[in-house]
Amino acid sequence: MFAQKLGKKPDSRSLSLNHCDLTATDVVELATMLPFLTLLEELDLSWNDLIGGALKALTFHLQHINKLKTLKLSSCRLTAEDLTALGEALDYIPMLEILYLSWNNCIGGNLHTLTHKLEVGCRVKELHLVDCQLTARDAKSLGERLCLLPCLEVLDLSANKLVAGGLEDLTQELKNTCRLRVLRMQMCGLQQDSICTLGNAFPFLSALQQLDLSCNKEAGGGFKQAAAQIGHLSRMQNLDLHLCCLTEEDMEGLNQVAPSLCDLTMLDLSSNKKIGRMCQQLFPSLPLCKMKRIVLNNCNLTKASYQSLGDLMLQLSELETLNLSWNKCVGGSLKLLLDPLQPNPRLQELKLSSCNLTTEDMVHLASVSKSGKLASLRLLDLTYNDTVGDQGWALFFQEVGGLQGLGELDISLRPSSRRDPSPWLDSLLSALHHLPALTDFAMQRWLLSLQDTERLDAFNKESKRNVRFDYCFSTPKPDGEEPVEQWGGSKIIKKRET
Repeated sequence: MFAQKLGKKPDSRSLSLNHCDLTATDVVELATMLPFLTLLEELDLSWNDLIGGALKALTFHLQHINKLKTLKLSSCRLTAEDLTALGEALDYIPMLEILYLSWNNCIGGNLHTLTHKLEVGCRVKELHLVDCQLTARDAKSLGERLCLLPCLEVLDLSANKLVAGGLEDLTQELKNTCRLRVLRMQMCGLQQDSICTLGNAFPFLSALQQLDLSCNKEAGGGFKQAAAQIGHLSRMQNLDLHLCCLTEEDMEGLNQVAPSLCDLTMLDLSSNKKIGRMCQQLFPSLPLCKMKRIVLNNCNLTKASYQSLGDLMLQLSELETLNLSWNKCVGGSLKLLLDPLQPNPRLQELKLSSCNLTTEDMVHLASVSKSGKLASLRLLDLTYNDTVGDQGWALFFQEVGGLQGLGELDISLRPSSRRDPSPWLDSLLSALHHLPALTDFAMQRWLLSLQDTERLDAFNKESKRNVRFDYCFSTPKPDGEEPVEQWGGSKIIKKRET
């Protein structure tokens, strides 16, 4: 059978042929098989970049699988002709609900050949058009047909930097998508006025639960005026505004409407370096007992803001992910965050990269770990904290046994650093026996000797474990030859760094 030839397990309702290096010839062969797959509901041909230009050979035969609900054609190098053929075939698959067309650059400027074929009664619920080089004209043509997509729940237009030019036309019709739950416009070239324009649709999107406007670096300043409209999104659960160059005025507006977002569970404001001071007023306004994910890395938090977060940790009973990386105020004050934790919290990911942690911080972390308050932790990121002394690492590993669920631990140093781990390596080797869930341990730029790496390998063999150690060591070479630095097991020739 065709699927078996490609190493795929056949299924009467689902056929996944992604990453199969399909050719135009394979597409023709697949087309001949469709009459025998009448129950098919999902077809995935994504990541086959050799089938571009050959889709017409397949689309005619879609009439044989008129129960199809999901069609995935991401990263297939589709041509304008392919898009036209797909549009003409929409009548054959009236039950289609999910359509993936992301990462097909030629869709840009040609989206109308698809959207103009949409008709009344269309059941499409999800439309994914990430990085398709969509233009202002595409945004307008999509907007004109949104009235024919009454069931639309997910719209992803991310990484289309020119789409902002047609945002006004799109927004006018976006008001008709009353069932929309997810709107993603990451890295779409949105500016201040774009945010205000988009905000005009928010009062009509009462079902919206996820809004991603991240990586729009020129949008800063636009949220001050749009904040009132964001307040209408009372069912919002996930708000992502990272890397938007938010201003203090933006945060002032968001702080005022935060109490209206009573269902919010996930908030990402990372890489907005001007909001650190204003977070002090934001934290108490959030629905703390519902928050599951808070991402504030590289926000230049002030001591007062960090203290405010620490004071509220007790109320964050559902928190699963906390990222405070690159906020230097954490260093020397980690106890403000850890001491309020109650036994058996839900915290699974804690990221404290480049926080200027001190030896005293590691002592507190060790103490809290020993108490079992971090027993649910799955990932701990302590990278780029070169400020921790050897004693701090040793004490941490001596008490790390309380992290029974920890699967990933990273203590890598900064790219410019090199240090000797021998003062605490014995403590680490002993601790490994008390970390039964650990699968990945990264310690890049801690220079292990060959004997040290052999001891790590021996641990896996003796304990019958398969922990992936990501380390590097430098093997001396005769004069005139460059040293070999090795990570895990792959050797990379590098110049000696002094």
